[in-house]
Amino acid sequence: MSRVHELRDTLFIGDRTGDDLYNRVFVVSAFGGITDLLLEHKKSGTPGVYGLFSNADNDRGWSDALNDVADAMRAAQDAVLDHPADRASADDFVRERIEGARSCLIDLQRLCSYGHFQLSSHMQIIRELLSGLGEAHSAFVTATMLRRAGVDARFVDLSGWRDEGSYTLEERIKQGFSDVDFARELPIVTGYAQCAEGLMAEFDRGYSEVTFSKIAALTGAREAIIHKEFHLSSADPRLVGADSVVKLGHTNYDVADQLSNMGMEAVHPKAAKMLRQAGISLRVTNAFEPHDPGTLIDEEDGNTSRVEMVTGLGVYALEVFEQDMVGVKGYDSSILDVLTRHKVRIVAKTSNANTITHYLDAPLKLIKRVERDLADRYPGAQISVRNLAVVAAIGRDLKGLKVLSRSLAALEDAGIDPVAVQQTTRDVDAQFIVPRDKMDDAIRTLHRELVESPLASLRQVA
Repeated sequence: MSRVHELRDTLFIGDRTGDDLYNRVFVVSAFGGITDLLLEHKKSGTPGVYGLFSNADNDRGWSDALNDVADAMRAAQDAVLDHPADRASADDFVRERIEGARSCLIDLQRLCSYGHFQLSSHMQIIRELLSGLGEAHSAFVTATMLRRAGVDARFVDLSGWRDEGSYTLEERIKQGFSDVDFARELPIVTGYAQCAEGLMAEFDRGYSEVTFSKIAALTGAREAIIHKEFHLSSADPRLVGADSVVKLGHTNYDVADQLSNMGMEAVHPKAAKMLRQAGISLRVTNAFEPHDPGTLIDEEDGNTSRVEMVTGLGVYALEVFEQDMVGVKGYDSSILDVLTRHKVRIVAKTSNANTITHYLDAPLKLIKRVERDLADRYPGAQISVRNLAVVAAIGRDLKGLKVLSRSLAALEDAGIDPVAVQQTTRDVDAQFIVPRDKMDDAIRTLHRELVESPLASLRQVA
């Protein structure tokens, strides 16, 4: 979104004229870095307005952080808008939203100074309120920019700002589109939608893809397209080299689910489910190459066995060893209860007679809380945490490729000793657990062996 002004003359308008500009809907996220400032930094966990407010003894820290958000919003819109009137309009929008949010937080803080009201019970609502500010700002600015360029763009705000009604997600979208003329208007829609279900409670920062998919389903879209800054490729081109990667071109929702599990975020699994059920195919394109068809994701199985992507994710391995576990039911479910209570995401797991290991995608401080809870529950168990990485080879069909044996040989030649290895019976992925500092080397090694090698694919025999 921070480069949306570059897309004005390619993606949004390009060589389109007249009616060809319309019958499309754009769902936008916040400008780069804004949601990090509003909530918390996605990678480092540095608290934003939300984190500071939830732990505030006074209003100074979070209020100053809200000022920083306003400054960042103005900087983002000034890079996009050229006309003084448009900038003034955007400034007014930022001022109204930021000061409205500030007043809300001050009032809530004052209310919760009384013992009958607990701040903790309102924090999820505050998280949704703050998150919606970013998407509303970027959608407003984008619509303003396009109108200046002669496009009849319409800002569709699903964030529920100052809305006294209560709507489900479907009702919120229908209400937002109730009088939109798709043939003559180009809706620019907020990725966040305020609704009774509470999108962030279930999806947290993956809510925009859910909104996007629901809109596609409700409007009967011919195709849903996710525009990224890069093509969906066989690996990160910054890691293995732009000349070495291969654009996927065509894959299916099964592979998309595996990529999501590995943090690739091609599309949220729940969003993919909505599209599948509605019979809508998904396309992932490079927004800056508007004439390239990108990668189509649908229900088709591959007719060629091949590894389509090699990717990795840093994880913590939580290992529970208990000699008395043998033949006793309940250990696994008990560990899952603790992980669920702390909202820790499980990437993979392995187990044998007396050991259960979960590979977790979560901050270390959260893993430590899980470790303490399990130690209290199983005082006789040996519980350990290791900083590792899961490197996965993923494809619609890996049959006949000997992915495990070839990969192990390649890793050994590269001097990388896997901690664990596993492949499911469905032959859609193989996972190699390696030391965290060897993840990048392992990805490069497996990509050379499984994608760049002449043996990378085999034609299936009917």
